[in-house]
Amino acid sequence: MPVGIIINSFSIIIGGLLGGFLGHLLSEDFKEQITLIFGVCSMAMGIPSISQMANMPAVILAIILGTSLGLLLQFNQKINSAATLMQKPLEKFPKQELTLSYDEYMSTLVTIIVLFCASGTGIFGSLTEGMTGDHTILIAKSILDFFTAAIFACNIGYVVSVIAIPQFIIFFSLFLFATVIFPLTTPAMILDFKACGGFLMLATGFRMIKVKMFPTADMISAMLFVMPISWIWTTWIIPLLG
Repeated sequence: MPVGIIINSFSIIIGGLLGGFLGHLLSEDFKEQITLIFGVCSMAMGIPSISQMANMPAVILAIILGTSLGLLLQFNQKINSAATLMQKPLEKFPKQELTLSYDEYMSTLVTIIVLFCASGTGIFGSLTEGMTGDHTILIAKSILDFFTAAIFACNIGYVVSVIAIPQFIIFFSLFLFATVIFPLTTPAMILDFKACGGFLMLATGFRMIKVKMFPTADMISAMLFVMPISWIWTTWIIPLLG
């Protein structure tokens, strides 16, 4: 049973609802300052994963190829369209007066979709739970996700809770396929995979603190490239170079 995935999804739902309902009680300055803290937390979670990568050239190549594919296929626009559809189930909720412009709203929404659905911690945690039954990684992630969802919902409303749906679908799919995926991996592939996720979390942190709006949505496909490239690098390239 995917205990960690269920807990993680509910942490986003509950956090998003509480933030949307109680957000008007918090000052704009508090929301802005605490968002900066979450940005730093996202970056801090990504840096250790990056530092442990086994094959730096493979990870960098995966990020370049994956991001290029995302830019060519316009993943960011597709996620924007999906984000617009996500608002439809919210028509029954009380109307909220949001202070963000439309562009700021969509940018923030894309940022947290990537943060919740495509973090290396979440994907690796889902694979680990599916293979070993260990749900501690996802439970630890749930604690941060709860508060992150609550604060972001203060700014963009109840739509944050709906992100739990695509997140659950992605993580549960990984949980089901873990018995197929995990045995095919090597320790080096796992480290490079987590490092790739770390780069996404680092880029997401920069977006959250509004230093640079990295194309995090377009970077997601790098997660698909990194394991095969890591295996090719370790199996073929390194012996040739050696």
